[in-house]
Amino acid sequence: MFVDECEIHVAAGRGGDGCLSFRREKYVAKGGPDGGDGGRGGSIVLVASGHVNSLLKVARRPHYRAGNGQPGGPSNKSGRGATDTIVEVPAGTQVFDGRRGHLLGDLVRPGEKLEVARGGKGGRGNAAFATSIVQAPRQIEHGDAGEKRDLRLELKLFAQVGLVGLPNAGKSTFLSTVSRARPKVANYPFTTLAPQVGVAEVGDYDTLVVADLPGLIEGAAEGHGLGHQFLRHVERCRVLLVLADVSDGADTPAEEAVRVLRGELERYSAELATRPFVVAATKVEDDAARARADELAAALGREVRPISSHTGAGVDALLRELHALVLAEAPAS
Repeated sequence: MFVDECEIHVAAGRGGDGCLSFRREKYVAKGGPDGGDGGRGGSIVLVASGHVNSLLKVARRPHYRAGNGQPGGPSNKSGRGATDTIVEVPAGTQVFDGRRGHLLGDLVRPGEKLEVARGGKGGRGNAAFATSIVQAPRQIEHGDAGEKRDLRLELKLFAQVGLVGLPNAGKSTFLSTVSRARPKVANYPFTTLAPQVGVAEVGDYDTLVVADLPGLIEGAAEGHGLGHQFLRHVERCRVLLVLADVSDGADTPAEEAVRVLRGELERYSAELATRPFVVAATKVEDDAARARADELAAALGREVRPISSHTGAGVDALLRELHALVLAEAPAS
């Protein structure tokens, strides 16, 4: 299940109280105050992660509370501060105040942090109040309360896998099969005129953001067809899935289709041409198509994943492979 918006409540920890204590030692008269300060309460910190792409786990636990600081002790011992509570959210998460509605922060890049509730400050012990006039103070401070907040989290998706293929290669059908996206599917070229984004579930918790991008044609790098309008979106994807139609009704032979696609990517951007990619043979629903998929693998000198979006054959294994590639390409968090 994919979740891109949720509301949570966060409560930072309370600071520890200061200690009221006087030095008590044999043969030491009037030892004086020695009460230590309380420790700081734990804060709530959101951290953007490149390995999380859904708010599912956060939404399933809507309340987050940090620990309290420990009270001070005798002999001027300070209380131990509480550990901050770290909450991982997907990169691209926007954090809003749940009551006032204003934006608190935008966690765009993996590793970025946002303290959303600060822990309370520890109170001072009576040793801190000693003066030349008041040498035996019985005054202490209690720890401050930690901040509490209602938050609304919204995730702005970044496409992780871009579907690359000639018109009618089966990109929209594949996306509608693996996600709840409903791109236009029809048996004529350029049914997809703008990128369509869907979220495929991989296992019980993992998800994969997949973009169905408009079909390429030869000369796209020079602006033919949808041209740069399409290739600009490809640049944002970590991994490319090249789809080649191997059915009897294919308009272009599969090997020629892959050559055209790879050539356009190379002409548009040398960096884009080095992006990790997987080749999948689509519409493999009979022995003849399966044989053509094997021939394509032999001609390319690399593995080709035969799939059928209609029957589901090979789709789950392909999603797991793409998910592993996306994790390998994710920036360190």
